[in-house]
Amino acid sequence: MRNLDLTALRSFVAVADTGGVTRAAAQVNLTQSAVSMQLKRLEEALDVPLIDRSARSVALSPSGEQLLSYARRMLELNDEAILRLTADDYEGEITLGVPHDIATRYIPMVLKRFNAQFPRMRIQLFASYTRKLLRQLEAGECDMILTTEDSIGRDGETLCSLPLVWAGAPDGAAWRQRPLPLAFEGDCVFRGPAQRALDAAGIGWQMAIESDSTRAIEAGVSADLAIHVVLEGMEPPYIREVEHGGGLPDLRSFNINLYVAPKATGPAHLALADLVRQVYGTIKSGAGGSQQPYPSPVAISKAPIPLQPVPAAECG
Repeated sequence: MRNLDLTALRSFVAVADTGGVTRAAAQVNLTQSAVSMQLKRLEEALDVPLIDRSARSVALSPSGEQLLSYARRMLELNDEAILRLTADDYEGEITLGVPHDIATRYIPMVLKRFNAQFPRMRIQLFASYTRKLLRQLEAGECDMILTTEDSIGRDGETLCSLPLVWAGAPDGAAWRQRPLPLAFEGDCVFRGPAQRALDAAGIGWQMAIESDSTRAIEAGVSADLAIHVVLEGMEPPYIREVEHGGGLPDLRSFNINLYVAPKATGPAHLALADLVRQVYGTIKSGAGGSQQPYPSPVAISKAPIPLQPVPAAECG
């Protein structure tokens, strides 16, 4: 298999762009004879004429016109690889904050894709509650954050809006009990809306499990000791959306919002934000439930970002 010389291709493109060997030589900082020699070597390697030497000015042959398109693409890839692997703009650290409940389903493969594109950038990932993430962003401790909110703050961008749903053990019966046993973390932003919806529906409830540990909450719910609230489509694999047939009140929707700090303007920061937008922008409000499941990370991978399912976790 023969290989084309990138330096010679760069000279060839310069000749095509400037219309002459002399001007091309000045552009690539070589002598005129060196550029002519590179063109000759390209023609010998391909065994086709690249320059129409019968014309009064420099013109490409049909084979030269075809090579020009390939040459531009090859040089663009070469220059991009050099830039990504050596430029200071592509080296450093980005701090990303994500709520627990949406951190583990889609984020891991976003980070994997980002790392493939920016191998010299480091990602410091914070998984916490929305309220704390907003404080960290304001304090300059995060470059960008995702949040789960029922509104949107200044400088935020809503990526999608998803309804809250009741979640319990597979084939569980805790949701039928009265007072209704609930399980929540203390700082969960879904806790208040769930309690108010029950109060409005006249359904008595009690806080059966309260813990700062999401794993403790999930363990109690999966054991059918209580029920919980999650964003539709984000429940862990060992917890299911409760099919209550109207026995529990419908819940409000929450936004997944993106906030980017004013200082986060580098090429890598912008690329990471775009990857997050692409992923969460594919999730459509109201697509959850057994009849219309949310797009799996595998399905999303067939569009620009390859993802695969990972269990969801804590409450935002």
